[in-house]
Amino acid sequence: MADEGRAPINVVLIGFGSVGKAFSRLIRDSSASLASKYGIRLNIAAVSDLRFGSLVPCEGMDVSRLAETSLQPGGFEKYPGGSSRAQNETIIRDVPADIVIEATFTNPVDGEPATSHCRRAIEAGRHVVTCNKGPVAFAGKELKALAARKGVTFAYEGAVMSGTPVIRVASQTLAMAGIHGFEGILNGTSNFVLGRMGEGLDLGAAVREAQALGYAEADPSADIEGHDVRLKVAIMANELLGADISPEQVLCEGISGLQPADILKASRAGQHWKLIGSASRDERGSVTAAVAPRALSSGHPLANIAGATNAITFRTDVLGDVSMVGPGAGPLQTAYALLSDIIAIYRS
Repeated sequence: MADEGRAPINVVLIGFGSVGKAFSRLIRDSSASLASKYGIRLNIAAVSDLRFGSLVPCEGMDVSRLAETSLQPGGFEKYPGGSSRAQNETIIRDVPADIVIEATFTNPVDGEPATSHCRRAIEAGRHVVTCNKGPVAFAGKELKALAARKGVTFAYEGAVMSGTPVIRVASQTLAMAGIHGFEGILNGTSNFVLGRMGEGLDLGAAVREAQALGYAEADPSADIEGHDVRLKVAIMANELLGADISPEQVLCEGISGLQPADILKASRAGQHWKLIGSASRDERGSVTAAVAPRALSSGHPLANIAGATNAITFRTDVLGDVSMVGPGAGPLQTAYALLSDIIAIYRS
């Protein structure tokens, strides 16, 4: 039921790339449903982006205009309350906000500057919602402990499989099933590339096609060399298996070493190459984690996952293997994960 008297939830967006813009469109289009189903009204109080600058409107944000705006570098300067300069730290610290959404780029080396953004926001007493893998993989334990001390939430559903709620399902729905391991296809770009290689393209041609379709970045190394999956495996191992590992402790091998002959040989044997991220906990409680290409037989639950789709199989004591399949990328899907975290915070 809608609560017409409830004050709006003020949200700050740090990062206004494709995900940030998709989030603004999502809350514009779902405002009526949010109000009627959950009594939630969201207001974007400020936006900051390294490319476009910052925007702190005195009269409130016009979310429809924000959602449809087409920006050039420094473009926020043309709006009231806008500047061509990003003011991430100032906005996090000074703008009255209930939630800071961290949606900047993922740094696979040390998680910065996103980790510092999250830390400052939590220290300021804000809830933090992020789709950024870096802060969770490199400093998740620290940030969760800090959030607990401050009485706020550090939420990151979108950091692993975008809009597919893999963390929430595993930690809540499967909480009593005894998860002791998982293996998954956690990078849509590499899965697309391997699929096209199976159809006859070499690695370079498959990567170029992925770039043309928007699946791969100009520098595709994080996807192709497994660094993106390594971060996700560290997150899942720590979150679900009780590990305390850093990304550097996840053994990592990408797909660049696969040759056309490897692909052809697997195909003739009815197998499919996949880049698999996995972790398992043994009887002593020790957790091992790895990222590596594997040739899977057709009967394997992950073997026939095609295109940019993600999938994961949980190994459980009670239910056996439980698999989930869903979108692992895409601005709208990731924006939905951010919104689902916000709803979860305010429903609790």
